[in-house]
Amino acid sequence: MTMTITTTSPDTIERTALGLRSVLVGALPVSLLTVDAPERYTVEAVFSRRPEREEIDGILAASTRRHLGDEGYPTIELSVSDRRLEISNTNLEELRDGLGTVLAQRLAAISAEVVAARLVAAARAQESSRVEHRRAAAVIALAESISFVR
Repeated sequence: MTMTITTTSPDTIERTALGLRSVLVGALPVSLLTVDAPERYTVEAVFSRRPEREEIDGILAASTRRHLGDEGYPTIELSVSDRRLEISNTNLEELRDGLGTVLAQRLAAISAEVVAARLVAAARAQESSRVEHRRAAAVIALAESISFVR
């Protein structure tokens, strides 16, 4: 069985990759930059678009947790609420100093994985359709080759 995979350009994937636009300032603790400010808290960031089910699964996956730990952020917890990524056990300084980049790269990787999986599934479905079409044509040809002439 030969599979043909249609490719998507890196530019297209980049434009459609899930990302983060901004921090939802209104959801930050009101005591920030005061003596009463918490050291760690939840930061809500707005996605660049609505995440798809497979992307949400990737964000919440153990592999993402491991990735964050490997990058030096073992206490970070992620959750998704509509068009927001909730980043728990962090702070604005940590996000500014590297965690924001790590999250952006991870979201782009998850999006690329989703696109790749869909391309493979589409190629498999296309090949399956071709195989079925050839089989049906062979059945018809075989049936037409039968002669009931005496």
